[in-house]
Amino acid sequence: MIRPIATLALAAALLTGCGGSDAPGARNANPGAPEAAAPAAIPAVLSTRSAKQLFGTEARASSQASRPYGSYAKGCAAGNVQLPETGPTWQAMRLSRNRNWGQPVMIDFLEDLSRVAARQPGWNGLYIGDISQPKGGPMLTGHASHQIGLDADVWMRPTDRLNLSASERESISSVSLRRANGAYTNDNWSRAHHEIMKAAASDPRVARIFVFPGAKVRMCNEETGNRDWLRKIRPWYGHHYHFHVRLACPPGASGCVDQAPPPPGDGCADAQAWVNNILNPPPPDPNAPPPKPKRELTLADLPAQCTSVLSAR
Repeated sequence: MIRPIATLALAAALLTGCGGSDAPGARNANPGAPEAAAPAAIPAVLSTRSAKQLFGTEARASSQASRPYGSYAKGCAAGNVQLPETGPTWQAMRLSRNRNWGQPVMIDFLEDLSRVAARQPGWNGLYIGDISQPKGGPMLTGHASHQIGLDADVWMRPTDRLNLSASERESISSVSLRRANGAYTNDNWSRAHHEIMKAAASDPRVARIFVFPGAKVRMCNEETGNRDWLRKIRPWYGHHYHFHVRLACPPGASGCVDQAPPPPGDGCADAQAWVNNILNPPPPDPNAPPPKPKRELTLADLPAQCTSVLSAR
């Protein structure tokens, strides 16, 4: 990681910390560490800098109490915890990205879900994709979300081996479950996928799970028991090589901004509408304005605490 010494020195001189503790019962990477303070002003030398360039080059988490700041697509994370590269029922993938960091509640959740997956036929656990960067924030490539340590991608590939080398984790790929551009599942789908996502969505820590529309419709059609969990399964573009788990803000995380809850009901009619639009796309609206290009986030766009997170060692 390379950052101008003058920039760091100026930022450090303008930052302060205050005492804080993690939410009760949650794992904290740094018990008793200070909570990220909201500085009076972001140093001018940093305020207009690209947030993804600043956070995307950080190699380690901050030595602060674990806290998510901001929203899933505009925030950062203090005191992230690294998911161990290999555990009894999981392996972290694409280690070169250094994105196997998350808030303690996320690491606990993934370990718990991997134990559920290990009980499925043909599965020994889970392959875990991107979670977050060491200090969260916008990424150099890829995701718009995954910024506060509460999002994670879980591979659809069954875990036949849990002894993959680092090089194998860079080269092997997950498997796609979609057919007909996501309107249906393909032959890679198994009941295990249903049960693993059901277990994830039934966990009270989970706010949403994103998966391609055909998978949601299939789960709707095949679920014969309690259907409450289906509300959290949301159809979205892509998400056929992995499903995306989003946790709710932990209790007491006052700087964290939750997404609005899913609409009432199981959401199956909405998923079927997605499928219908895939199979019979509606004609384009000739009066629709062209999409506006998204402006790259700067440090000034993020919560004020992110300046403290960035400069904390």
